[in-house]
Order: sequence, then structure tokens, then C-alpha cells
Amino acid sequence: MKSVDIHPSFKLNGQPYGAKDLESVGYNLIKEGEPHEESIGSFLLDWLNAEESITVQTSGSTGTPKAIKLSKEHMVNSALATGSFFELPENSTALLCLPAEYIAGKMMLVRAMVLGWQLDVVVPRANPLDQVYKRYDFCAMTPFQLDNSLSRLHLIKKLIVGGGAVSTNLMKLVEGIKTKVYETYGMTETITHIAARRINPKKPKRGIIPFKILPNVAITIDQRDCLVIKAPKISYDAIVTNDVVELVTYKKFIWRGRYDNVINSGGIKLYPEEIEAKLEKIIGHRFFVTALPDDALGDKLILVVEREFSQEALDSLTQEIKQLKSLDRFEYPKKILFIDTFIQTQTGKIHRSKTLEKKLV
Repeated sequence: MKSVDIHPSFKLNGQPYGAKDLESVGYNLIKEGEPHEESIGSFLLDWLNAEESITVQTSGSTGTPKAIKLSKEHMVNSALATGSFFELPENSTALLCLPAEYIAGKMMLVRAMVLGWQLDVVVPRANPLDQVYKRYDFCAMTPFQLDNSLSRLHLIKKLIVGGGAVSTNLMKLVEGIKTKVYETYGMTETITHIAARRINPKKPKRGIIPFKILPNVAITIDQRDCLVIKAPKISYDAIVTNDVVELVTYKKFIWRGRYDNVINSGGIKLYPEEIEAKLEKIIGHRFFVTALPDDALGDKLILVVEREFSQEALDSLTQEIKQLKSLDRFEYPKKILFIDTFIQTQTGKIHRSKTLEKKLV
């Protein structure tokens, strides 16, 4: 991909730009912009140079952060698929409220340049819509940003949420809201999302809403029941994930959890993410479910909660969990740990293994 075409309808913060103009914008943002604008400027220069790929950083939530190369052609194809799937044509208005250091923020810029959107940029913070006073066709947020933007969500027509699982409680909070809210599935290697699901449909659906794949994507599972993604327009090779899924159809799947997190306790497979969805109803603090070695069970299920320890709080939580009827008999934690502060990745996700190590050292 030796040259990059900028759609003639593309606008950034209300101003139309061609490729040459964008180079000047990139240099100015690096030299004089705010911290969040510097990363936008750096990406614009990377996008406009003669290289056929771009180096991006993974978040490190499921492993060590690493730099990987993505083809610009594949990034363009990803943008086209998003425009088609979410029906976002030329001149759609969009809001960038994610940091451009990572793939989610970079791809908002790519979509706008490729599809001819009118893109506005605001500071990426917890409540980005507090800086906004007009309506947008499209926006991408993290679950944390969504949680802090509910009162102004009417300003967004279609919203995608990624970078972490959307909690059951958050799904309930967006019920009945006119904004079409989609949870996305994907990773840096898939150039953001390859599937999405509407989490606030007009007619509430019973059971778990499956993810639907985007155009030019095919899915299968391996011997571990983990998702395998074949998408030649965005990846030269098949991508074997560590996400345990249930295939509903050849175009839809239900995400069950990370294979890395699956707990084998006394021969029973337990999926922490499914258990966490049930515990969300009674736990008001951040928490996660994991395992510790056990002589009898192999692994025993434990609950880790971010809060200061008190015997009263522990006893109260233990009692509430015992009364939670949605838990299966094997899903009750054998132990509860309180930790004052969780360790996070650079993108704000809980680093489970490091957090647990901190407690056990």
C-alpha cells in the first residue's frame, strides 16, 4: 500500500483535509498539541508515510504487552467492514474519545479518513460526553466511559463498547435508551472488532445475546472449544484465540470466558466470567474470580474483592453469596480475599495474576 487515499468528505474537528494538509496537522499536533493530541499527530504521520504497515501496542490484559505490525491495507478493510456492518456512510458524524496510542483510537481515525466521516476529537477521559454539545452518529467507548456517560448518551445514535466485557448491571442501565449500544468482540490482532452484539435491543431477548460476525469473517472452534478466526482481509493467517465460545450458527457465537481463566475444580470446569456475571448483582466493588491450588480439588474457586478488609464486610458478603440462587452448587467461592487496590494494565483493565501475586507475597 504505497499511497494512502483520504476520502474527499473527511473532516477533522470541522475542517476538511487532504493527505498533504494532514501531514502539517500531524506535525503541529506533535509540536504544539495537548498530550492526547500528540498521539493523534504521531499516528497521522505514520499513516501517511510510505510504509505498508504500522506498529501498534497490545494492551497487555491477557499477557505481556507487545508491539505488533498491522498492514495498512488490512486496517482499511477493517474500516470498510465497520462502515458496512453499522450502516455508517459518507458524512457520518463521529466522536473520538479514546486515546490514539492504542488500536481502538487509531481505528476511529482510519474509519473517518477511509469512509469520509466528520470526526471530532475530545479529551479521552471517564466522562467524555460532558465535553460535547451536539449529536453524533457514531462513537466508541470503554465500559467505564459508558458507565460515566449514561445521562448524556442521547447525544450518540450508535455506540460501540470494547476494551473489556460489559457487565450485566451496565446492560440493565442501557435498557430502554434510544442509543443503539453494541458490545464488540476483538483484539489488537484482529484490528479491533470482528463481531458485535446489540445489548439494548428494542425487544428484550431471553437468554444470552450472541455476537454476530462482521463481513468477510469466518469462525470455527478448536479442540479446546476456543474461537478460531479466519479473516483474510484483515489477517494473513488464521487467528487462534484463547476465548472459549459456543457456536450458535456459522455467523454467531456466545462468549463463555478465557481459556487461561478456566478452573478445573474436582473435575468440574468453571468459567470465572460466567460466575462473575452472577456475582455482579450483589457486589458493589470491583472483583474477579480465580483459583488457588488445592490438594483435594486440584484448584479451588476464590473470589477477590477490591476493598479494605473487615470481618463484618466479609461475613456479610459470605452470607449474601450463600443466598444467591443463580449460582450453581460448584460456583460458590471456597475463599474470599479482600485487596485494597487492584493492579491495572495501561488501558485500565484488571491484571488478575499480578493482583493475586500482590496479595499472596
